[in-house]
Amino acid sequence: MVFINIDNLINELKSSNKISKNITNWKVIPKREGKYKPYPKGINKNIIKALERKGIDKLYSHQYDAIKESLKGNNTVIVTPTASGKTLCYNIPILNSIVNNKNLRALYLFPTKALSQDQVSDLFGIIQQLDEEIKTFTYDGDTNKNARQAIRKAGHIVITNPDMLHSGILPHHTKWVKLFENLEYIVIDEIHHYKGVFGSHVANVLRRLKRICKFYGTNPKFICCSATIANPKELAENLVENNFKLIDNNGSPSGEKHFIFYNPPVVNRELGIRKSALLEANKLAKSFLYNNIQTIFFTRSRKSVEVMTSYLMDTVEKKIGSNYKVTGYRGGYLPNERRKIEKGLRKGEILGVVSTNALELGIDIGSLDASIIIGYPGSISSTWQQAGRAGRKSKKSVSLLITTSNPLDQYIANNPDYFFKHSTEKCYVNPNNLIILFNHIRCAAFELPFKDGEKFGIENTIEVLNFLEEENELRHVEDMWYWMSDVFPAENISLRSASNENFVIIDISKPKRKVIGEIDRFSAPLLLHEQAIYIHLGKLYQVNELDYNNKTAFVKQADVDYYTDASLSVDLNVLNVLKESDLKGIKKYIGEVSIRALVTMYKKIKFHTHENIGWGKVNLPEQELQTTAFWFEIPKNINMSNENLKNAMLGISNVLVNITPIYLMCDPRDINSIYHVKSPFTNAPTIYIYDTYPGGIGLSEKLYELSYDLLVNVYNLIKSCKCISGCPSCVGPVEEVGENGKQKAINILEVIFKNESKRKINKT
Repeated sequence: MVFINIDNLINELKSSNKISKNITNWKVIPKREGKYKPYPKGINKNIIKALERKGIDKLYSHQYDAIKESLKGNNTVIVTPTASGKTLCYNIPILNSIVNNKNLRALYLFPTKALSQDQVSDLFGIIQQLDEEIKTFTYDGDTNKNARQAIRKAGHIVITNPDMLHSGILPHHTKWVKLFENLEYIVIDEIHHYKGVFGSHVANVLRRLKRICKFYGTNPKFICCSATIANPKELAENLVENNFKLIDNNGSPSGEKHFIFYNPPVVNRELGIRKSALLEANKLAKSFLYNNIQTIFFTRSRKSVEVMTSYLMDTVEKKIGSNYKVTGYRGGYLPNERRKIEKGLRKGEILGVVSTNALELGIDIGSLDASIIIGYPGSISSTWQQAGRAGRKSKKSVSLLITTSNPLDQYIANNPDYFFKHSTEKCYVNPNNLIILFNHIRCAAFELPFKDGEKFGIENTIEVLNFLEEENELRHVEDMWYWMSDVFPAENISLRSASNENFVIIDISKPKRKVIGEIDRFSAPLLLHEQAIYIHLGKLYQVNELDYNNKTAFVKQADVDYYTDASLSVDLNVLNVLKESDLKGIKKYIGEVSIRALVTMYKKIKFHTHENIGWGKVNLPEQELQTTAFWFEIPKNINMSNENLKNAMLGISNVLVNITPIYLMCDPRDINSIYHVKSPFTNAPTIYIYDTYPGGIGLSEKLYELSYDLLVNVYNLIKSCKCISGCPSCVGPVEEVGENGKQKAINILEVIFKNESKRKINKT
């Protein structure tokens, strides 16, 4: 079989009229030469020789600067693109310290087990060349129990993840005396991953870690690494609460990259409906996979990973045979499945992989030729990370962003300068979120007694300690607060979600039952309701039973030509107003709300055509959430019928939720919206946007501050959309918002801005 190379593929994409007419931007990022420096003074000669044996005879400029700052004793945060050699920025100074003093220790934190295990092999390679007895171990949930004692006593470098640090190391610090008494360095890799809920939790885990280090008399230096974000120094300092030196002078080389924006064709211009991004990706994938070009496909959900994997398996097997393997990769796969896929990608045994953002991190999957991103990931930073998985050093590569009908995707497709010229987004954390902070103060009290006057994050820590004493969890004796409860607090606190209660998925197709995956509690009603089609590694399973109380789903393999999509009904009540002010003559608020959510029904969606072929009812318990929200009133003098008002508010709500990730670097699932035609609280038409995490993580507060600019851009997006009466690219499809929904949404926004603001809007 004859395959064409990447250059010929690029020419083929350019010359195809069917493809080129849907390309909204083709950016060629030129090849970049590397900037090099010698090893800085103070590095042990044996380390330099070991690296030279691995072919590393000089450093990139950013590596040199980062190592030099660490040797001076400064905390550093290194911000350079994917595959720029950030690991040497921490491995060299840490190995240098341990070679010079074998009593010293280091702790490496990676956001996932996969990434930590991946980094161990890289570190082992240097240590083997070094021929020194530097013991390096991974300590996570998969670590053999017999090996754990040896790691605690002998490990020079302990590699773990925040979850294991939180529940497996800090609560048992008395078993880790050797580590904490000699801890010289702490590495926190991929810090851009620590945003929102997860980042707010991790910031508190680091507070606990520093508290324990202080108890043992150590003050370790921090080395942080990040993908390109707008506020790396600020994020590192918010996470660690120390000062940092920023290193962002990337000196690594890179090959020429072709970055293509592809907007699927419109199939109904009046309704503004475009062809499915998944189906277009499957069509375009043929040009890559048929020519043996190793490609990674990124999608935004676990369900779309499995749908796309099914499509590609059929595509590849029919044309070039089953030897050319395609697979999926996402959370919920068992650890051994993920390790096998990672190894297959490195060895080139897997031709194509479809992933959520799980492979966006720096896991070593080898040098891929192309990346196809199905749907805008929600942030500039994340898009560059996914595009960066293709093309290493001097190798030419292609990245293709296939946009959906989503308003945010359409904004990016039609405003490519925003993406290429705008700075990356900021990452936010809110470690003093009361629910998160309260739980970590409990964990900290379990680990070490609190002293009178000691602060943990907030000035009034004493109030939390007093409350815990009233709950009989603490006892105040003289000037100390001692943990008295039998509860092990860390065990019931998940760093990544509102609940630590995952649902287990069991395949009962054969007499011997088999666990095939797991899902968090809040996703389970949407994906594992009875009769749902659950897709795993391209195979279809139908949910036979969902045992909600025991958090178990029983599934059987199914031979069907559809998948399912569940609908969620949401209601909101205001509990407390934290702040209110004027917004161009109307009121805006920030406050605490109660959300009640119920999965009511599901639709059957046919593969390949994506048509709705049936539906069914869902009977599951209602879920309740208390969180924070930003909301604003619609002017009471709007002259509209209730039906028109409802459609217009729905349209504005749709755009608000979809455009918000431009302002806040958050997962789209971190926020949601709801509207009331007549709110029981404001007694006026009101639109709410709320954080989808208990207690809120600060997103609503940011929207409250940015509300005017946000509404200006909502107006501009709706006004500039070429559809007649509404479409998925602006307010939503006309069937959803009605024939007048688009125009009525524009009318409402113009009343809000009033005449004085219209000039400003037109200039924006």
